[in-house]
Amino acid sequence: MSIAKLIDHTLLRPDATKEEIRKLAEEAKKYGFASVCVNPTWVAYAAELLSGSDVKVCTVIGFPLGSATPKTKAYETADAISNGAAEIDMVMNIGALKSGDDATVLDDMKAVVDRAAEKALVKVIIETALLTDKEKVRACELAVQAGADFVKTSTGFQGGGATAEDVALMRRTVGPGVGVKASGGVRSLDDVNKMVEAGATRIGASSGVQIVKGEQGTSSY
Repeated sequence: MSIAKLIDHTLLRPDATKEEIRKLAEEAKKYGFASVCVNPTWVAYAAELLSGSDVKVCTVIGFPLGSATPKTKAYETADAISNGAAEIDMVMNIGALKSGDDATVLDDMKAVVDRAAEKALVKVIIETALLTDKEKVRACELAVQAGADFVKTSTGFQGGGATAEDVALMRRTVGPGVGVKASGGVRSLDDVNKMVEAGATRIGASSGVQIVKGEQGTSSY
């Protein structure tokens, strides 16, 4: 598999413009990225731009805090899928996990997984920068129980990104049957290789073009 096919070409800045989304989609088609990852408001436009290509549209749910209710996240998911999203990156309820309320965390994840129901892949963002190792393990175990397709390290909005150590911990926890997405701070081919060696099967990066060219990206995501 090519490096590009591992990458979700990402633009989640709140000030992203229509022209920047168009450029993102054109780059994704040119280099053959797995998907473009955009905020929900851009899903329909990105789907239009990518029609006829094999590049998927990915979007984020409950982003970036994870604090919306399960019903809200389920509605967001249904809306995104109706607009053309094929992959859903949801932020789990971080506060509930840290409070020890695993039932709420599981309900939160299942609300999205159930609404996606074979229409879209679901990746659960556990926000590793805010968790202890024990909490990371619990979050991953709950994501597997909920039926998620992937666990994902980070939103990129909490000051900490992916580390090889976290990816390895997540891979050990979820086993071989669930994907692991490393995102936040992956800016070079060397970074990608480290994450893949640790167990990542998908990379979230806004420096995708620089990565496939063997250059060093400068973006914070």
